[in-house]
Amino acid sequence: MAKLALAATSGKSCKILLGLRLLAFSATLSAAIVMGLNKETETFVVGKVGNTPIKATFTAKFDHTPAFVFFVVANAMVSFHNLLMIALQIFGGKMEFTGFRLLSVAILDMLNVTLISAAANAAAFMAEVGKNGNKHARWDKICDRFATYCDHGAGALIAAFAGVILMLIISAASISRLVQPNKFCSTTASPSVVP
Repeated sequence: MAKLALAATSGKSCKILLGLRLLAFSATLSAAIVMGLNKETETFVVGKVGNTPIKATFTAKFDHTPAFVFFVVANAMVSFHNLLMIALQIFGGKMEFTGFRLLSVAILDMLNVTLISAAANAAAFMAEVGKNGNKHARWDKICDRFATYCDHGAGALIAAFAGVILMLIISAASISRLVQPNKFCSTTASPSVVP
């Protein structure tokens, strides 16, 4: 009876971990796509010669800021990692995740938490400068002129921080699998009724 309960528990935790990975994949991929496609062009009057206004066209793009480029690359990398883990979990067949494989997955999950956290915080810092400027460094705010650009950036940041939280939970689950590997999902086929 204990083996039957263990099989039911491992199947449920396997599905929960798969669901968390799917959510993390969706969050980080959407953050990368939204920020990667973030661009707005506006025309402003920059001066006057007599009564004739002088206009200039400016474009705000994500690749003008290295922190946003890092944000896009890091979110894409974490998405790819989660996609690989999902594929291994679904199509892994009889591959057993024990020993070194469990340790590798846990280490990669922790590295991805660090990577996405660093990228999201760097982008959040630059978003704060874009929204409020920095009077001491004489950096002007741009969000009053490029509202759509800033709104898309804020949406990407929300998705990325959701990805950070999900990756923290996944990382904790991966570490828990190291302590009690039999309690969590394995891709080996287990019978529904154990004698």
